[in-house]
Amino acid sequence: MEFRTLRAFVEVVRQGGFSSAAQVIHATQSTISKAVRQLEDEIGEPLLDRIGHHAILTSAGEIVYRRAVALLADRDDLIAELADLRGLKTGVLRLGLPPVGSSTLFAPLFAEFRQRYPGIEVRLSEHGSDRLEELLRAGEIDFAGALLPTSEDFDFQLVRREPLVALLRADHPLAGEARLSMEALVATPFILFEPGFTLQRMIRDACRRAGVTPKVAVLSSQIDFMVELVVAGMGATFLPQMTAEQRARPGTKLVPLADPQTDWVMAMAWRRGAYLSGAAQAWLDLIREKHPASD
Repeated sequence: MEFRTLRAFVEVVRQGGFSSAAQVIHATQSTISKAVRQLEDEIGEPLLDRIGHHAILTSAGEIVYRRAVALLADRDDLIAELADLRGLKTGVLRLGLPPVGSSTLFAPLFAEFRQRYPGIEVRLSEHGSDRLEELLRAGEIDFAGALLPTSEDFDFQLVRREPLVALLRADHPLAGEARLSMEALVATPFILFEPGFTLQRMIRDACRRAGVTPKVAVLSSQIDFMVELVVAGMGATFLPQMTAEQRARPGTKLVPLADPQTDWVMAMAWRRGAYLSGAAQAWLDLIREKHPASD
């Protein structure tokens, strides 16, 4: 069993098909298909149920996929540890950051890190929190910006806690309130982040706690577009206070949410028990230096 065939199989599952996996791995589709067939021959079981252009995991495939992700992550740890043993002066830091709040929190840290370690290359991945957790668990990134609470698979260092606020048009009937409950907002259409963003899940959880069902007008991944929809009178959106203050437009109003469980808590997470390369450890040391709070 080779890492090459495991990697091909894992990417077919992640990308949902052979063509997309071939683009990610920079190989031909026939090469990917051959690698997966080789893996199936070695195991003696079909791993994928091929339906048209899509591939669905079989029962055996689910087991192999779970183990393959762990094996590939361990391989990356091994390579990084050996590189440190050889005393390399350069390195790679692989970071995953969500689009909400990252520019404010992490851009100054990037600049500081670059100044201290000019020889280290920073590779950045930007996705919603769910996708970042998947990449982190697979060992494809060293750290992910994650909203707490996060998976027990990860350790984390707290970076920032912010209240979540509703962003409303200034002439909205509730714009003058000191705080807003989900019950009060139930008649207002919601402009939410797409699935895969923890912020969407936080708002839906708050609605469930309040016993209300939100009217969702739009799902998006673009903060500026969501703010413009608020300005246009399409409804309310929800952002961490610091982000809302930066993105708010004239004619909008920020109102904190009454539910204390909607606090936005950003942390830097990494795989529990994973080997941290010299570059990764240097980044973690900087995070701890600049954000020592751990409450």
